Amino acid sequence: MKKKKEVNYSLDHKKYLKKIKVDKFTTLIFQILILIAIIALWEILTATGVMDPFFLSSPSRMLNTIIDTFANGNMLYHIGITLYETIVGFILATVLGTLIAIILWWSNKLRAILDPYIVVLNALPKIALGPVIIIWVGAGTPAIITMCILICIVITTLSMLSAFLSCDKDKIALMRSMGANKFQILIKLIMPNALVDFVSVLKINVGMSWVGTIMGEYLVSKAGLGYLIVYGGQVFKLDLVMASTVILCILACGMYVLVGLLEKKVKRR
Repeated sequence: MKKKKEVNYSLDHKKYLKKIKVDKFTTLIFQILILIAIIALWEILTATGVMDPFFLSSPSRMLNTIIDTFANGNMLYHIGITLYETIVGFILATVLGTLIAIILWWSNKLRAILDPYIVVLNALPKIALGPVIIIWVGAGTPAIITMCILICIVITTLSMLSAFLSCDKDKIALMRSMGANKFQILIKLIMPNALVDFVSVLKINVGMSWVGTIMGEYLVSKAGLGYLIVYGGQVFKLDLVMASTVILCILACGMYVLVGLLEKKVKRR
């Protein structure tokens, strides 16, 4: 077993590291306290009748709704459906968007031809394509995943293409002078250079994929958190609407944290 080398820091550096840890801990404490204060104030205002719990629900009613739906197994089923649709859409959009960016980087002519179309697609409200998507791929999960992909893929393509094109031209010229072909430049220089930007795209796609999935579930779904939100609104079960929204926020935060951990590993390299 190799022993880890001990690093001797100066006293000032140790104080600096300690200050960073204290700042992070203090920030976390304040974040938790603010959340607790919001929940407590919400509960007090609804309990005293200042706010009508029928329209805004309350933390206690939401908690009871979550417990009841988990107890009968319904919530786990709906969470599973939404998670599946989001993860599949997230992965496909990221992979396809990156591949399209590589193709556009590879061919300057193709990039010049398709540039105005990509701009138009980025500006197009994807919700307007809902009926067309349903006709093309059918109702249910395929339509929802397609909507998720459409929401994410253009952003992924534009962001990754910008990262590829921002690579140092002098480094590219140096590799060419050493006899490297375009594929070798892509693999050895362009893609490693864009790795940090790729992780940033993942962070963007986390939020966008959830938006796309819920938007798709609003249009056509028989299960999922988006379906529960729509159903709860239709039958005036605001407790169910708010409970589903809270669970949605927790899942999205969890996915964002996982990408954040990946970002730390990339930055350590």
